[in-house]
Amino acid sequence: MHSTTQTIMFISGAFMSHYYWEQWILFFESKGHKAIAPPWLHKNDTAENLREQDLGSKIGSINLPELLCYYKEIIELLPEKPILIGHSYGGLIVQLLIQQDLGSAGICINSFPTAGFTLSKIPFFSTVFSFSGSLFSQQKTFLLSFKKWQNNYFNDASTEAQKYTYEKYVIPESKRIFTDLFLKNTSINFKKKHVPLFFISFSEDKIISSKLVFWNFKKYKNFQSITCYKEFGHKNHFVILDPEWKKTAEYMAQWLEKIF
Repeated sequence: MHSTTQTIMFISGAFMSHYYWEQWILFFESKGHKAIAPPWLHKNDTAENLREQDLGSKIGSINLPELLCYYKEIIELLPEKPILIGHSYGGLIVQLLIQQDLGSAGICINSFPTAGFTLSKIPFFSTVFSFSGSLFSQQKTFLLSFKKWQNNYFNDASTEAQKYTYEKYVIPESKRIFTDLFLKNTSINFKKKHVPLFFISFSEDKIISSKLVFWNFKKYKNFQSITCYKEFGHKNHFVILDPEWKKTAEYMAQWLEKIF
């Protein structure tokens, strides 16, 4: 089956509104795909409304197992297994859904790490802890500060672009999805046969280093399966809205053309 007959499902990262995929949806639809970007559980609203409403109990209840069940239910309603494209925390979700054989291929952009130890995880967890002060406080949700957005997420954009994107796309997040990273929820059977997987990293990413993404990629050991890796230079973690995002999207589209 040719890739242009397949649905692409985009999966958002933590802190982010699903609306940040709008340009990507139009791009891949222009390639002949049907493309969707379902919001995370309890996040089906604008960033402005989600920041203003008292949704602490709902968003604060989100955890990784719930998210996986939620996306599984969406996938099972589709006419076929979709191509899964995830960014950041969404990349980890893609890996876990692919392990459940719920996609026809997976692309993981700046993917959060799976279970296992590597020294590259130390700065990653240090950054995650710095976002919220303490992940283990009684507060169930937290909002990424504008300063963190400037310095860690969208660090090579203009101040004007940083302010605009922060107001339009940044939303409160559950602390539980981060504490879940310390549990077995993120375990992958790296020897299991899987559909094609493509890992993408960016050299200027201050959250998920290229070394950490490469470590994630190299863990896969099934030689009957296609697993690919590509590092792009001079881009940060929030490549989804980078002015040159189309270069990344085009590279991904070409990869999909090769494997289908």
